Amino acid sequence: MIRRSTLLVLPVALLLSACGSGEGGDAAAQPTATCQSADPTAQPPSSVSTDLATEPEVPATDALPPCGLVVADVVVGDGAVAEAGSAVEVKYVGAFYESGEVFDASWNRGADETLPFTAGAGQVIEGFDQGVQGMAVGGRRYITIPSDLGYGANGQGPIPGGATLVFVVDLVSVS
Repeated sequence: MIRRSTLLVLPVALLLSACGSGEGGDAAAQPTATCQSADPTAQPPSSVSTDLATEPEVPATDALPPCGLVVADVVVGDGAVAEAGSAVEVKYVGAFYESGEVFDASWNRGADETLPFTAGAGQVIEGFDQGVQGMAVGGRRYITIPSDLGYGANGQGPIPGGATLVFVVDLVSVS
């Protein structure tokens, strides 16, 4: 009869042996980080425009993406604040974290085009929803969204599975 403790030790031993000893082992076999810990608030890239009349650009980066949601205010608004249950309208640019390549933008449909939704109601991806809450009208926010708060492991449409996304969002109205 095999003891329960033996069943628990065997998988752990197999996992450890698969990792190598770290001495002279194959570097490719070593685990690599896919994200980094980051504060939930940060400074936005200096290249993101503060001019709310112009479409913002998302810079490319070679930095590891954050493991969690990160928001960075480019412009702090002075109007009503978006809270769960608020009807909001935003302008946005959505891009891939690493390349800065835009996959969607309300700006592409016209400078006055907005996306209306109810904050906290699950009408947009979770990271976008969370990232907009707390913004004040007249603000621009740079929101970095990990895959688990975006389109997940499977992706959707032009978004591949596991993608970290960036949205630059202008809060136009709250009611």
